[in-house]
Amino acid sequence: MEKRPEKSPESTAIRRLVVGTAGHVDHGKTRLVKALTGTDCDRWAEEKQRGITIDIGFAHFDTPELQVGFVDVPGHQRFLHNALAGLGGIRLLLLVVAADEGVKPQTREHLAICSLLGIPAALVALTKSDLVDADLLELARLEVEELLAGGPFAGASIHPVSSRTGDGIEELRTALVDLAGSNTLQADPGRPTRLPVDRAFLLKGLGLVVTGTLVAGSIAVGDELELLPTGDLVRVRDVQVHGTSRRRALPGERTSLRLSGVSLEQVERGMQLATRGAFTAQRDLSVRFSLLGDAPGPISGSTPVRLHHFASEVIGRLRPLDPAVIEPGTTGLAEIRLAEPIAAVRSDRFIVRRPSPPVTLGGGEVLDPAWRRPRGKALSQMTELLPRGDSEAVLAWVTEAGEGAVSGEEIARRLGQPQPQVEPVLAALREQGHLLATPPKQLGSGRTKTVFWLTPAAFAKIVQRAESSLASLFKRDRLSPGMPKAEAVERFFPGRGGRLAEVYLEWLVAAKKIVIADGRVTLPGRADSLTATESALATALSERFEAGGLTPPAPAAMARELNSKPQIVDGLVRYLIERGKLVRLPDGLILGAGSIRQLRADLLATGWESFSVPQFKERFGLSRKWAIPLLEHLDSAGATRRMGNERLVVRPR
Repeated sequence: MEKRPEKSPESTAIRRLVVGTAGHVDHGKTRLVKALTGTDCDRWAEEKQRGITIDIGFAHFDTPELQVGFVDVPGHQRFLHNALAGLGGIRLLLLVVAADEGVKPQTREHLAICSLLGIPAALVALTKSDLVDADLLELARLEVEELLAGGPFAGASIHPVSSRTGDGIEELRTALVDLAGSNTLQADPGRPTRLPVDRAFLLKGLGLVVTGTLVAGSIAVGDELELLPTGDLVRVRDVQVHGTSRRRALPGERTSLRLSGVSLEQVERGMQLATRGAFTAQRDLSVRFSLLGDAPGPISGSTPVRLHHFASEVIGRLRPLDPAVIEPGTTGLAEIRLAEPIAAVRSDRFIVRRPSPPVTLGGGEVLDPAWRRPRGKALSQMTELLPRGDSEAVLAWVTEAGEGAVSGEEIARRLGQPQPQVEPVLAALREQGHLLATPPKQLGSGRTKTVFWLTPAAFAKIVQRAESSLASLFKRDRLSPGMPKAEAVERFFPGRGGRLAEVYLEWLVAAKKIVIADGRVTLPGRADSLTATESALATALSERFEAGGLTPPAPAAMARELNSKPQIVDGLVRYLIERGKLVRLPDGLILGAGSIRQLRADLLATGWESFSVPQFKERFGLSRKWAIPLLEHLDSAGATRRMGNERLVVRPR
């Protein structure tokens, strides 16, 4: 990364375009790029010795209003994986066909790959035109037109050139500049930074350098970026664009970065440098997949594949979703499960090849970069919504999240967009009645408050679960004062919904579905008054507890004596405790409130300043079973204070 002086400040007014060369081996791609730019892209000794491009090469030329960068990819079939690493981020295809050989196998494969990658535009260079006569040149032109017919690049201009003599080079350069107008990447500083790494190496005295085509955002000296998928943080020490030092690199520019914070061993081709927290790396993708017409056989079931995504290359398995079998020449929805995570976003393009024997199967675009396969009707709903626009995809993701809800930040990460651009989509869905938004909620120790989104159907499930749980409780125990709030949270909001429990409780109260009082949750308007029969039974129970003094019978014994069901007696006992007519001691023993008041009066009448447990037991005729719980109750009520093995009598002032 040799330091070169900055020629001029970077300008967002300058249009930027990355051109990718593609074509069969030895059709003159590298020599053509040198003729256009003056740069020899074959930088390795082996490339010069063998006369073929093995790895990606880079070059550029500038006009006052335009910066045109070239990614020269290898054409030999053995080096196709390097070609795929270079094709990501390209806006214009320069298809190279030698006039003396015509269309060859790698010509077709490269063209198919570029079509699947969604490269917006193309033109064709008929190289080595000086080696053929006019008839052969016209035949080559017709063959190329036939190759392009019916595809996305049909009608692309074809330019005979000779890199040796220079014939046609200026005309080709002019055509490239003219075509750039509607295909250049525009600067959008608000978008998260994203740079797929296609090379990483050490420079003596400077340290680690990585290169790539800046897909989105910008990178400036001093920026802190996240290296994905590992999540390591790096600091940008120097920025160069085509060998020229710059303060900032912009979208569409071939960029070299000098980094600190990681070692060469931690960086591999295929990783991405990105704005911290703007993207996540996942193993499972939902995709729209097109199987090439000449691909071997249909795809059904789980098929081993090699996924190419920007500069990354990962083994995985592809399974069709809809239809269940994807025939050659058709498109369907599929899921891909990868052996290693990649940082993808919705609308990213990819290529799929068969690992062995290697052959390109097809490619397409990512629909969901954080795919979690649902079941039953939910799967049908997802496969229906995801292929549509971003608004439908957002609705699908919020629906999938259910009561756990999803944050605007997570949706932005899946779309690969800044959150401010996602908020209008969410707001529109809310206005249409499709979504609900929580008040901003602070999670963890961070200061940022997050808004979560869920569907009305998800909240309806919460309402149904809350009402059902409370109805079941009151059916078992009609006199229950309500469900403890902590238990209600566990029952109403299982799983990820628990993180929004307070919000959901507030919504349930506002919707008059529940009432919260004294730490308990109950149903609105629920009457817990006693019937005449229950009132008579409660009176009998209270009288028997008071008659039992400090050692009354257990509720079960009273139930037998009164010929009543134990659960009814238990409910009435709790009812009387809550109204202060009975007292529950620390170990669960129950006695009348009047007996407790009498005990405190008798204790004051003894004249004791302090007493021991044996004295207490003897004075009041108690066994240890009753004495210890009674003393613990007196301690908690402030009537006594424990001091070692004795208790002090606390007298009113």
